[in-house]
Amino acid sequence: MSVIFPNAFVAAGGEPRFGGLSIAVLIPCYNEATAIDKVVRDFAKALPQADIYVYDNNSTDGTAEVATAAGAIVRREPRQGKGHVVRRMFADVEADIYLMVDGDDTYDASAAPEMVARMVDEGLDLVNGVRIAGTQTAYRPGHKLGNRVLSGLVQSIFGRGTTDMLSGYRVFSRRFVKTFPMMSRGFEIETELTVHSLELDMPTGEVPGAFKDRAEGSESKLNSIRDGVRILSTITKLLKQERPLAVFAGLAVVFAALSVTLAWPLLTEYLATGLVPRLPTAVLSASIMILSFLMGAVGLILDTVTRGRQETKRMRYLSVPGVLSAAAPHAHAPDGAMVRASGSA
Repeated sequence: MSVIFPNAFVAAGGEPRFGGLSIAVLIPCYNEATAIDKVVRDFAKALPQADIYVYDNNSTDGTAEVATAAGAIVRREPRQGKGHVVRRMFADVEADIYLMVDGDDTYDASAAPEMVARMVDEGLDLVNGVRIAGTQTAYRPGHKLGNRVLSGLVQSIFGRGTTDMLSGYRVFSRRFVKTFPMMSRGFEIETELTVHSLELDMPTGEVPGAFKDRAEGSESKLNSIRDGVRILSTITKLLKQERPLAVFAGLAVVFAALSVTLAWPLLTEYLATGLVPRLPTAVLSASIMILSFLMGAVGLILDTVTRGRQETKRMRYLSVPGVLSAAAPHAHAPDGAMVRASGSA
C-alpha cells in the first residue's frame, strides 16, 4: 500500500516523521509482564516521537515495573475492565493523535507509521488495524467467526462499518477521543468505538497488519461465548439508542400483525352473524393494537430526541480541530526544513 506524505511530514532517510503533531501510544494492560517490554520498545522504535503510556489495570505479575523499565509512562486504573481503562486514558492524555494497542504483543508495531500517515494524509478520525493472522493459532476460529458475525451485524444495522470491528489496534484523532461518551466497562468497548464513528459519520479507514501468537507464558483474557454475548448485548443497546424508530416501529408492526391475526376470525364471524361470541379475545386483540400504536408513538418521540442528541454531539465534534487543522500550520521549505504556513521561520 503506497502512502503519500503531506506537508505535516518530513521524510528523513525514508522513515516518516510527523512534524508538529503530538502522538500518544496508549497500551491498556492486565498481567502482561511477559510481553509488555517488547511492546513498549517496538512502538518506541516505530514511532520515536510518540509518548508511550501504559495503563496498568490491577496487574499482579509486575507489569507496571517492567513497563517502567522499558521507558513507558506508567499509570494505574483500579476499576477492573478494559472499558474503564480506555475511559481513563482518553480523559487523561492530551495529544493530536492517539494510537491504542493491546499489550500482549500480538499486533505488528511496524504498521503504526502507515496507520498514522493514513490518518494525516486523508484527514481521518479513525484508522482501524485489520488483523491478518500469520499462523493458524494466532486467530482462534471461534473469535474469527464471532468477529465476522458481529461486524456484519453492525454493517447491516448502520449501513457501513469495518471488516474487523473487534480489533484492539486503532488510531484516533483528538476530536474522536475528546467527543467519545464512553459507557462500556469491558471488551465490548471496541463495539462502542465503532458505533461512535458511524453515528457521527466520521471519515475512517483501514490498514491491514500482521497478527501474531501471544508471547509464551501470556494468557488470553477473552472468552468467546461470554464476551460474544456481552458484545451482542451492547449492539442491541446501541441499536435501541441510535435507531429507536426502526426498533419501535418494528415492534409496532409485530403487535399490529398479532392483533389482526386474533381479530380476523372475530371480524368475519361478526359480519356474518352480527355477534361477537369470544369477547375476551376481542378485548385482547384491541389491547394489543393499542400497544402497537404506543410503540409507534414511542419510536417517533425517541427518534426526535436521538436526532437532537446527535446534532449536539456533532456540533461538539466539529468544535474540536481535526488532524488536518493541527497539521495545517506546518509546511515544507524547499530544502526540507519545517516552516510555518505563513512563511515565517
